[in-house]
Amino acid sequence: MARCRRIYAHAHDYHINSISNNSDGETFISADDLRINLWNLEISNQSFNIVDVKPANMEDLTEVITSAEFHPKHCNMLAYSSSKGSIRLIDMRQSALCDTHSKLFEEQDDPGTRSFFTEIIASISDIKFAKDGRHILSRDYMTLKLWDINMDSGPVATFQVHEHLRPKLCDLYENDSIFDKFECCLSGDGLRVATGSYSNLFRVFGCSEGSTEATTLEASKNPTRRQGQTSSRPCRSLGSLSGVVRRVKGADNLGVDANGNTSDFTTKLLHLAWHPTENSIACAASNSLYMYYA
Repeated sequence: MARCRRIYAHAHDYHINSISNNSDGETFISADDLRINLWNLEISNQSFNIVDVKPANMEDLTEVITSAEFHPKHCNMLAYSSSKGSIRLIDMRQSALCDTHSKLFEEQDDPGTRSFFTEIIASISDIKFAKDGRHILSRDYMTLKLWDINMDSGPVATFQVHEHLRPKLCDLYENDSIFDKFECCLSGDGLRVATGSYSNLFRVFGCSEGSTEATTLEASKNPTRRQGQTSSRPCRSLGSLSGVVRRVKGADNLGVDANGNTSDFTTKLLHLAWHPTENSIACAASNSLYMYYA
């Protein structure tokens, strides 16, 4: 039976958007819009503020913290993302208040393509370190991006997730869907990345060199099965998961899925996680948890 062991309280004025355990096994961070705090697991009534982006005058606020995570191997390093589409890598050894970053990762927009929505869709909703600590995966509204922490000139790979929704940005802004915060995850071996979308769909991309894998899958209790399939065993490789869940053809068309239906913005798959060692994914779609095994 789940029970509360300890409450770490009174350190945040805003909603906490991230919690990340440190590889040292002794500390963790919690992040809200403006601050990142460092806690000791044994001390619940005191934390250290290590990042503070709050300006003296709140009217001068230009960006907020959206996600933060510790490096999986180096206990002194962590990364956090912002609503302006940037990722900052910081080293806690440099100073007590980490107001300077050791590396900044961001992709510059083409000034000719800027629009009212440019800054909104650039906001990063989630970042995850790969298990090797060499790469960071980030999710913004339109894309997944894979970054090499040794290369801050730009992402090493960009995966289009919502490009088919670009003509609908005005509608998405009107119904607030453009502010949805989709999470992302990497497989334990680092060869695949995944993220959610609308209509309870999630997308899996191969990120090894030369891979063209891009699969759209539906998290559903009654997935459309292939004709003539007799086996009911749910074990499939991710590449052939369409035996268990519907592979959506033409999902990159103008918000239209395999059946010609437009995206259902009321059903969204925001949360998903890859098992750290096994090839299985857990997806949360509304109040159901689906697990897919390869």
